[in-house]
Amino acid sequence: MALRTILHCDCNSYFASVEAMLDPSLRGLPLAVAGDPESRHGVVVAASMEAKKYGVRTTDTVYAAKQKCPELVVVVPHHSKYSEICDRINGIYLEYTDLVEPFSVDESFLDLTGSPALREKTAKEIADELRERIKEEIGITISVGVSFNKCFAKLASDMKKPDATTVIMPEDVEEKVWPLPVSDLLFVGKSTASSLSRAGITTIGDIAKNGRERMTELLGKHGAGLWDYASGNDSEPVRSYYDERQVKSVGNSFTFSRDLVTPDDVRAGINMLAASVSSRLRRKGFLAGNIQVSIKDPDLKTIQRQKAFDVPTHLQREIADSAFELVESNRNGGPVRLLGISCSALIPEDEAVSQMSLFDEEDSADRQKQEKLEDAVASINNRLGKDSITLGFRKAEGSGIPGNER
Repeated sequence: MALRTILHCDCNSYFASVEAMLDPSLRGLPLAVAGDPESRHGVVVAASMEAKKYGVRTTDTVYAAKQKCPELVVVVPHHSKYSEICDRINGIYLEYTDLVEPFSVDESFLDLTGSPALREKTAKEIADELRERIKEEIGITISVGVSFNKCFAKLASDMKKPDATTVIMPEDVEEKVWPLPVSDLLFVGKSTASSLSRAGITTIGDIAKNGRERMTELLGKHGAGLWDYASGNDSEPVRSYYDERQVKSVGNSFTFSRDLVTPDDVRAGINMLAASVSSRLRRKGFLAGNIQVSIKDPDLKTIQRQKAFDVPTHLQREIADSAFELVESNRNGGPVRLLGISCSALIPEDEAVSQMSLFDEEDSADRQKQEKLEDAVASINNRLGKDSITLGFRKAEGSGIPGNER
């Protein structure tokens, strides 16, 4: 099979870069974008390269970020502008190929394999041209990874930032890819990285050298999939920009009749939302890799927090537990007017590779029992109607949560 030519284009410090583009006076300054810049508890959602040099990172509170960098300039996000600029950037990519697959608001895969552009220029020359065009026509910088599959193209774009092109061809894999830590490989979360470390596997090269059979013994199908990635055998196609857009996220939110104050109140609200999100994920046939919660207080101030699941999931219990942890660790004991849960990084169930570690046999057995229980509940609700049976809703009288009222 002929080698493909895949690009992964990643905008550098995207939100902060767009804000500096909209207001040129911000260029060159240590800049952070935060949901509530006036509050010391507001959270940084993006930081400029200048701010990152001071150690400012996403998820820092505004207070913590300013402790690191007293001169930090903090601005509110303009999400509609981010989407608008993203569309313009993808429009430039589409001049080279219609196989443009947005991976998030600030990154896209391109398949140039059959593109006429390759008749006149090399893939690296096209990548450099894209960097210059977006810098001149849009006003921000991108980093581009060039490789023969999606996994290594994304890996390459992360290797050098900002405003850089990195190439990984088959002859480069052993030198450039294999020395990297396993956590740099696509779909290696903290749990999987920890399990691999206990087996003495710490680099991507270790995965490749252990062989497919050994990796399958360690991590089941997921281990086999990781061996394919590490060995350069990723064959996932880049979808056309004009294909029907896939579902990006599944979520739900609820405004309560009274403020939720106690942890039990919050858990009741989360359980209701998690049940809804879990049910929708099952109906659509997806597992989720990430979860985000929205928390609105009585003054209508909203904060959002997110995290990755260790294992892609549609289990109500895991969604609820993760959401509860995020809410309770960020509301600081304050009352809650509205809660929202959104699950993203969706993977079709029939394409998903299990990330469960066979090292944690007890956890694995418990998760399988929960899967069977929730399958049974879903089956009953499908036959008898929605909410015919629910899983462990706690009471929060007067909140307006369905099923909690007397």
